[in-house]
Amino acid sequence: MVIVTKKKGESKDSLFRKFSRAFIDEDIALTLKKRQFYKKPSLKRKEEEKERMARRRTRRYRKI
Repeated sequence: MVIVTKKKGESKDSLFRKFSRAFIDEDIALTLKKRQFYKKPSLKRKEEEKERMARRRTRRYRKI
């Protein structure tokens, strides 16, 4: 949950920027996007495996 409190003399624009930053930092938009549709467990496993392989590839090339 994102809570932004207004300080004395703070504008609406700066409050909105703070809220947007906090919203992005907490990955709320990303989790909403992921939960929007039902995903079968088998598809979840395949995607996780694909992410693991991608991370492994990037780590391997960094060492060289």
